[in-house]
Amino acid sequence: MQLYKTNEGALLLDTHGAFLIHEEWDSLINHENLYTYLRMISVRSMPLDDEDAVVKLKEGALAPIGTQELWAAGVTYLRSRDARMEESAAGGSADFYQKVYEAERPELFFKALPNRIVGNGDTVHIRRDSVWNVPEPEFALFINHRCQVAGYTIGNDMSSRSIEGENPLYLPQAKTYERCAALGPCLYITQEPLPASTSIAIQIERAGQTVFSGTIALSKMKRTFPELAGWLFRECEFPKGVFLMTGTGIVPPDAFTLQVGDRVAITVEEIGTLVNVVGEREAGGVNRES
Repeated sequence: MQLYKTNEGALLLDTHGAFLIHEEWDSLINHENLYTYLRMISVRSMPLDDEDAVVKLKEGALAPIGTQELWAAGVTYLRSRDARMEESAAGGSADFYQKVYEAERPELFFKALPNRIVGNGDTVHIRRDSVWNVPEPEFALFINHRCQVAGYTIGNDMSSRSIEGENPLYLPQAKTYERCAALGPCLYITQEPLPASTSIAIQIERAGQTVFSGTIALSKMKRTFPELAGWLFRECEFPKGVFLMTGTGIVPPDAFTLQVGDRVAITVEEIGTLVNVVGEREAGGVNRES
């Protein structure tokens, strides 16, 4: 089932049709058994019969997040470990990434509050003080307040690699700034966990031409979703739940950096495609998109 957040309410799409749910988002997604609750709604309710309305609701969907925090995990794929070691070699901190890849404790860091997160079709930013910027396509989890993985979405963890590579202590600046993350287009709710064969793909276009693409499967992850959730909740409570991006295994070559105007499309077949255009903030806080 796909659950979209819209200005009109939550839009549920499943095999029975499309349903508009007028329930506060945070309460809705934190139901004890979200899949069963949504299935009950689709069985007992009348579906929307206006196809144009359904299309408009989907096209106008917001990032599927309420008041939750967004966290992220790092170095959960071998390719990510190698990329971080390469970018940090000059600063003498490459060993940190090898150690965390092998360690029992994963790398977890705070990414953003909802005001710095955008949805499908919106603009993400690169930092003006960074010369090497990349998108990081990631499976994102919604973990409810009971530490249960209740849904999945697509995440784009925008990253300033030149800043992080200079010194690991600069990680918060490399990761957290205005429009530093995107989530969407919906929450995917399923009764069973996503299979390891599930893949995530990215395509970056510049002036209508593909300049980078890549695909990787969940089976390449070193960590499991329940493992990451358990570490995140070890000493933290999340009364409304939390979103967690689970790391990237797709890293563009070192010579690649995003430019203003690039189009980034991240696809998971079951969830859909998250599309964002790259912009940046001008001096004084004005957004520049092209």
